[in-house]
Amino acid sequence: MAAEMPPDDMQARLDFALEVALEVEAIILDHYQSGDLNVDRKHDNSPVTIADRQAETVIRAGISRHFPGDGVLGEEFGETVGSTGFHWVLDPLDGTKAFIHGVPLFGTLIGVEFKKQCVLGVCHFPALGETAWAVKGRGAWWRKAGCAPRRAQVSQTADLAQGLFSFTTVQGFTRIGRPEVFAALVERAGLSRGWGDCYGHILVATGRAEVMVDPLMNPWDAAAIVPIVEEAGGAFVDWRGEPTIYSGNGISVNAALRETVLNITRPPGDA
Repeated sequence: MAAEMPPDDMQARLDFALEVALEVEAIILDHYQSGDLNVDRKHDNSPVTIADRQAETVIRAGISRHFPGDGVLGEEFGETVGSTGFHWVLDPLDGTKAFIHGVPLFGTLIGVEFKKQCVLGVCHFPALGETAWAVKGRGAWWRKAGCAPRRAQVSQTADLAQGLFSFTTVQGFTRIGRPEVFAALVERAGLSRGWGDCYGHILVATGRAEVMVDPLMNPWDAAAIVPIVEEAGGAFVDWRGEPTIYSGNGISVNAALRETVLNITRPPGDA
């Protein structure tokens, strides 16, 4: 059974998440396509920039100021344990590789768990001026640049041959030893495009794609996505069909194609 949350607590956190996502937009865009961006490598060889670090610093400072008892997990600066049951999960710049290459499909992800359930998510695309957000039980919303918010809704497409499959990299499927999954999805989908990272998941939530499959995914890549996709009528699950952000992989999919896609991604031998 879902844990109950005081509505005022949720609204305050949503308001903050939406505001701070716009606040860090200026930081991120100041470095975007700047021509002199320095790229460092983390222990796993993934790239990180000053924009990633500055944006997370600002978000963390705001959480500490407004919600001092909440826990925080961020991609760049680790975990701070809280006492309220609320747990912020942050990826200040999801799609750093796209950002480095000057491609505008990167986003700021701000998720909130309450007692281990993903209950709030904001995904803002600084270079596109788009935002998607949701609170559990209140629907998902999508605001395009210069437009009023409207309900986000997954597509009703029930035939993968008529659908769009989105992915981040082909190499990820090979790295986990499941290249056949990528091949099968490409073969069966009507259209396949590498519109990856959080952008692919939001395409599903807004009905512009039917399925986004990530073979490699961290909790901070997924926490904000879960409420948005679910409240839009879809599902976010791991490759076995479990609704978790801690399996190391993830799928966003419309309701009609959930089992079709899982029949492709489930490990051999799984029921």
